[in-house]
Amino acid sequence: MVSEFLTGLFMLVGALLMLVASIGILRMPDLLIRMHATTKAGALGGGLMVLSVAFFFDDGAVTARAVATVIFIILTAPVAAHIIGRAAYFVGLPLWEHTVKDDLEGRYDPETHTLSSGEVKDKQTPG
Repeated sequence: MVSEFLTGLFMLVGALLMLVASIGILRMPDLLIRMHATTKAGALGGGLMVLSVAFFFDDGAVTARAVATVIFIILTAPVAAHIIGRAAYFVGLPLWEHTVKDDLEGRYDPETHTLSSGEVKDKQTPG
């Protein structure tokens, strides 16, 4: 009885989070914000759905695979989103016009493809 309730609860909450992630793809203005919304909600929603499978089958082998899958999702989704977002920034994908702060502006050299960690050069000061 409790496992059926947890299975249903995790499946429902996971599906709702996946719905939020899909709405985030449609509603957010640029790639970086879309990826932020989908990575957070998608990873958590997928993880909850996999955990609901573990509760449903109530078997040690299935639970071990489910836990391994959740750990894999939690470890790889943010890293993949970071790499895709970084690549999009470096190829020049425009940011949303209302973006307040660009931490990489002035630190990336497109010729050598390197980032400087020092102070940002002031664009208005010559030399």
